Amino acid sequence: MTHIDPALLERHGLSPDEYERIVAALGRAPSITELGIFSVMWSEHCSYKSSRIHLRKLPTTGPRVLQGPGENAGAVDIGDGLAAVFKIESHNHPSFIEPYQGAATGVGGIIRDIFTMGARPIALMNSLRFGAMDGPEGARTRRTVEGVVAGIAGYGNSIGIPTIGGEIAFEPAYAGNPLVNVLCLGIAPADGLVKGQASGVGNPVYYVGSKTGRDGIHGATMASAEFDENSAEKRPAVQVGDPFMEKLLLEACLELMRTDALVGVQDMGAAGLTCSTCEMGARGGSGIEIDVMHVPQRESGMTPYEIMLSESQERMLLAVKKGREAEVERIFDKWDLHAARVGEVTGDNYMRVRDHGIVVAEIPNSALVDEAPVYNRPTARPAYIDEVRALDLSRLTPPSPSDALLALLASPTIASKRWVYRQYDHMVRTNTIVLAGMGAGAVRVKETKRALALSVDGNGRYCYLDPRRGAMLALAEAARNVACAGALPVGATNCLNFGNPERPEIMWQFVEVVEGLAEACRALDIPITGGNVSLYNETDGAAIYPTPVVGVVGVIEDARHVLSRVFRAGGDDIVLLGTGFGELGGSEYLKVVHDLVRGEPPALDLGRERALIALLGRAASGSLLCSAHDASDGGLAVTLAECAFETGGIGLDVDLPPDRDLRASREAGPVSRGFSPAIATLFGESASRVVVSVRPQDRATLLQMAADAGVPAAVIGRTGGPRLTVRVGGDVVVDAAVGQMEQVWATAIERYFARHAA
Repeated sequence: MTHIDPALLERHGLSPDEYERIVAALGRAPSITELGIFSVMWSEHCSYKSSRIHLRKLPTTGPRVLQGPGENAGAVDIGDGLAAVFKIESHNHPSFIEPYQGAATGVGGIIRDIFTMGARPIALMNSLRFGAMDGPEGARTRRTVEGVVAGIAGYGNSIGIPTIGGEIAFEPAYAGNPLVNVLCLGIAPADGLVKGQASGVGNPVYYVGSKTGRDGIHGATMASAEFDENSAEKRPAVQVGDPFMEKLLLEACLELMRTDALVGVQDMGAAGLTCSTCEMGARGGSGIEIDVMHVPQRESGMTPYEIMLSESQERMLLAVKKGREAEVERIFDKWDLHAARVGEVTGDNYMRVRDHGIVVAEIPNSALVDEAPVYNRPTARPAYIDEVRALDLSRLTPPSPSDALLALLASPTIASKRWVYRQYDHMVRTNTIVLAGMGAGAVRVKETKRALALSVDGNGRYCYLDPRRGAMLALAEAARNVACAGALPVGATNCLNFGNPERPEIMWQFVEVVEGLAEACRALDIPITGGNVSLYNETDGAAIYPTPVVGVVGVIEDARHVLSRVFRAGGDDIVLLGTGFGELGGSEYLKVVHDLVRGEPPALDLGRERALIALLGRAASGSLLCSAHDASDGGLAVTLAECAFETGGIGLDVDLPPDRDLRASREAGPVSRGFSPAIATLFGESASRVVVSVRPQDRATLLQMAADAGVPAAVIGRTGGPRLTVRVGGDVVVDAAVGQMEQVWATAIERYFARHAA
């Protein structure tokens, strides 16, 4: 074995075996700059060395897919010569260390991924996970929430891209590792997608954007390790964002892309100048040579090592056509940006770095990009699984249905996120159709009659109890939410958040999730166009719940048919699409009311789900539906209440048939026999169910369409009046003023902050 200081390897996140592979790839010992380059490119964050072999199982192609995984973002054809470009990524580790800048730079990074493809970003969404708002970790959670939300708002509002919604959940499992997953959607010409590649020997390579500093050095390596009590020391690895610089960069790049002077462009995200240089060369079958003396620097005395590994924000690397340099520089000058020529494209497939002409790194692109280690890590079914799936409801004493509903409406995971959304500018650019918190996000596609709907969903409790089924339920819920807006789901992106993959139990969770997600994508005909894997989300050995977050994008052919969750008027019929089975396993009810995370997640029939999604699209396009809201967290009782909230006081009167019992069914799932039938019916979270409202004159047509589609449908009541009146099997179980219930729901999160204010 080649001798090297073990402490030096540890600081670079490399194993002795990986170091030997580096020596073999180079045919010599690496320089310190080369060691740093390998450390970030072979990090989990950049190389996906633990996940790559499993991600190949995901379906990534389809008739609408224009760009799948492997580029900065995925793209699907939405008609009229346009493409929807979208992707979700995580900024979990930075947000744990420095919540404001961690979240802000997460927003900035995903925006760059979108406009790097030649798309104008038009909408943002986020999926957030935090610890409990009260208890021993409550103070830290509240500080983290405030910082993350302010960071998202500060960046998105400043750059002028609306944040149109998302999801937020609170669980003790995320106390030491919050999740900040951000999705961005953009629009591009379908035939004008830009790739992150460099080709054409002699073509100049330009650096544009912010100057390089020492912030973010080894950020990719930091994101590939779990945390401990010393994690605060990693604060210098968190970058600082400048949304105003990014706005200039966005406009300048899009203007350049309208010419034919550009060969390729890459964001300097994770691993900074290192990643953009070698990946562009590898994609284009070329090499890139740069001299760091030409890289704009905002700090004196920076070494080549620091320049190559810095993750300073708002920077791009461009390969442009030789002879067009003056045109490129003119465009960036117009936007008060300096385009610095730092190198050129070569024909030898090497990444070569010079410092004042002296070579300090010379590495084959293939060694960094294609030959990074790939590990088929061992898996082991966790010992806890059998214990936590067992659920004896007979030991529980349920409260009254009204008290249970009030408790759930006050739960931060279910309560209104108004405190969050009011900090986001969700109407900027005037494309937003559905306001944040009113259902799936929906934005117009200007100069067409179309709209796009998008939703992000995932349930960590479900995946903790059954990772495979939990992943399937995440995709199904996101697709169902998009369908509730009246859209046809056409593509998905995912952010897979897990603990340490070197632990076989964590790797088992990951494999199960990927296989479940692949099965659901194939069944619902929704390809994965790209995404992100975030591993090592652990602190002091305690991992987060396995949390796949799935973002689905759908097309609405006529923006006039977009739906939201709320009732539009009194006197409409309320129809329940789908069937309940009293499934309380993994439910918000069990967590909030009984402090239990146990049981089996709801069963999922993908054929029924596909039929329901198709029915919703047809009914919406036929103008039959007035509103649509899927039943998920909190079950039917919460769904019905949310349909009545923010309507100005439109109540409801419904009579729910008691849920069927799954004990006699071949489908897997918890049973409610021996427990309060009303509780199971109201708060069970059975999948593939949607509450819709319909005008009385359209009811028969909708019911016939449902029958033809094989989707169970039942008229359960009518909208109107100032009260929420809910019966189960004819017996009144909830009867309260809409305003009273809405007040609890609307102010719950604010009350947590008010209670603990100094």
